[in-house]
Amino acid sequence: MSAKKIKIKQEDKSAAIDYLKKAEDNYTQMLSALENNNYNAVGTLAVQCVISSADAISVYEKGVRSISQDHFDVCDLVESITLPEAREKSNLLKRVIAKKNLIQYERRSMYQSETIEVVKIATRFYQWVVSYVK
Repeated sequence: MSAKKIKIKQEDKSAAIDYLKKAEDNYTQMLSALENNNYNAVGTLAVQCVISSADAISVYEKGVRSISQDHFDVCDLVESITLPEAREKSNLLKRVIAKKNLIQYERRSMYQSETIEVVKIATRFYQWVVSYVK
């Protein structure tokens, strides 16, 4: 069985800082929304934070980012990075993206406990990316 082909776009590695800035903006607003008990906004911002963070690390390390409609493809791209923690961090990314449908499209709102968990996971992933890209 052959490896899955991920739709990617070539990017200049200097663009990584631009994706990191988007991630930082979403991260900061995620924490602010959490402070205000705005759980649905927290979830949306967490998703955006990890996706922009994934773009930042992928561009920084490989000069590409995922442009696939399937957000789980970005997880595979992060996992393919040759950093020792890439597989572990890719799993964090998957956990947040797995909640994307609930967060953004389902009827019910996020529970406080789900929100706190997604913030912890997004924070770990974001901080890992910051440690390499800044």
